[in-house]
Parts: sequence; structure tokens; C-alpha cells
Amino acid sequence: MSASSPFDPRLAEAGRTPTLAVLVGIFMVTITPFVAGLVQGQTADWVRNLLYAVATAVLLYNVWRGSVWAWRLTIGFCMVAGLVIFVVGMLAGSVAWQGWIVSGAGLIYLLLGTALVGTAVIRSFLDSRWTDRRKTLRRKS
Repeated sequence: MSASSPFDPRLAEAGRTPTLAVLVGIFMVTITPFVAGLVQGQTADWVRNLLYAVATAVLLYNVWRGSVWAWRLTIGFCMVAGLVIFVVGMLAGSVAWQGWIVSGAGLIYLLLGTALVGTAVIRSFLDSRWTDRRKTLRRKS
């Protein structure tokens, strides 16, 4: 991990809002089926879904705090979930129009996950968080 980031550290402060927007977007896409089910009165699996929502919030909060492992997990989950959801939506879209909405959710996951990696201001902000966190952990030990 000694390789320096190719991103400009001067962009770090400009990346605060886009990073927060992407993390909130990932959370919103993740909990939308749970909330939609609750609105429709489907409360059978509400405990499990609530645990998923809390686990997602904790993971994304750790990304915000500057945890590299949480960032890597989030990217992996976004890519895998996005691809699976997109394919399932495409298959369902051949039978009912609602499948295209599901495919759209898969694309949103893919786009948000890619934004965490490929957007210069977001990456610079996260790099500054990682550096600050690394310094804090070194002082504690």
C-alpha cells in the first residue's frame, strides 16, 4: 500500500459532497425493496431486512470514516449485486415490464460503485480520509 494515489490531494475537500451523495445513493438503492415491501404491508421478513439495512449503514459509515477494507467490500458488493440484479431484471423484463425497473436498479449499483473508484474528487477525498485514519491508528499504537 505504499504506492501513492494518482489523484490530486487538492481535490479532496471538493469530494466531500459527491462522496456523501454516492454513499447515500447506495444505501437508498439497497433499502428501497425493504421500504416498498413495508409500504405494501409485507412484514414477514422485516427483522432480517432491518439487519441488512443496519449492516449496510455500518459498512458505508466505515467507508466514510476512511476504512480501506470497507471501501473494497462496498465496491465488490456493488459490482456483484449490480451485475446479478441487472441480469435478473433482464430475464424478468422478457416477461413483465417491471423487470426493466429491476435492471435499472442493477445499473444504478454499477454506476455508484464505479463512481467510488473512478471519480477523481471522490477518490481524492477517500485518499485523504485513508491517510488521516492511518496516521490516527499509528498514534494509537
